[in-house]
Amino acid sequence: MVNSACAISGGGQIGVILYFLLFVLAAPPAFAAEMNPAAIESAEPSKRTLSNEKPTPAGVRLQVLLDRAHFSPGEIDGRFGENAKKALRAYAEAQHLPGSDAPTEDIWKALRADDRPVTATYVITRQDVAGPFLRRLPSRMEDMKGIPSLGFTTPREGLAEKFHMSEQLLTALNPGRHFDRVGETIVVVDTGGGGGTAPAKTDRIEVDKVRQTVKVFDKSNALIGFYPATVGSEEKPSPSGTLKITEVSRNPYYRYNPDYHFKGVHSRKPFIIKPGPNNPVGTVWISLSAEGYGIHGTPSPDKISKAESHGCVRLTNWDAERVAATVSKGAPVAFADGAN
Repeated sequence: MVNSACAISGGGQIGVILYFLLFVLAAPPAFAAEMNPAAIESAEPSKRTLSNEKPTPAGVRLQVLLDRAHFSPGEIDGRFGENAKKALRAYAEAQHLPGSDAPTEDIWKALRADDRPVTATYVITRQDVAGPFLRRLPSRMEDMKGIPSLGFTTPREGLAEKFHMSEQLLTALNPGRHFDRVGETIVVVDTGGGGGTAPAKTDRIEVDKVRQTVKVFDKSNALIGFYPATVGSEEKPSPSGTLKITEVSRNPYYRYNPDYHFKGVHSRKPFIIKPGPNNPVGTVWISLSAEGYGIHGTPSPDKISKAESHGCVRLTNWDAERVAATVSKGAPVAFADGAN
């Protein structure tokens, strides 16, 4: 049971309800006509072919290669936005190359060393469409408490998360395809990293509260992973100093404590929200040694680094799961203010 000080918040004075409204009403991005597997596989990132305004084949290819290397751009949407730029800078740091907001020749050469195809075909299984699916995700936390499982709203949402993609990119790559049909063959991005090797063990974690990032280091102090994050808020900042990991809970229950007085939540009694990928803390909770604080997933991967949290460290579900798979109880988590 997660008794957390964390919840979703829209930023500044925006509460939980407006956060969900912004998510639901957000306009879908415009996709280039050449957004197809052949264009993605041959795309070469450059100032001309990358855009943070619209998805491009080069943006998809770059994001996938970064994700495979465990330098996550967050949700793969084809845009070369701030999260992808953060991941690129961190990857350059790990490769001992000069940092850059655009892929230099040396950085691109290092990424292209993974020469496996960036896209793949996938046949939709019975499990992908089995559900149960929510008719809609409630905007109010109180309305989540009676739901048996906070699952996906559609098979498309589940498939997009399975492959670290935005739903819009998944749709753009599969015109006319039915995501609720067993046996349907679809195009996805292939984020299967590591070439089958076991991930390196995490020795320590560094959370940058200003840059909104999580860095993972091994016992030799090598940077082995990077994840964009949502870290605290002005209303409820994240803790300072160094904490320790005390527990990892997968598919956590979420317990709301009315003493936290979250904006948009009016219940005066505690209540429990059952597990699922659309649970307020997602599919995994990494508990820290300060009560109510942790590193966790999210129901809205597209909002990472673009909204606020109530003190905790929020990652995409898949990134939170990757961190959870490599950490041990007692590992230090240092919160930095970004001054260095």
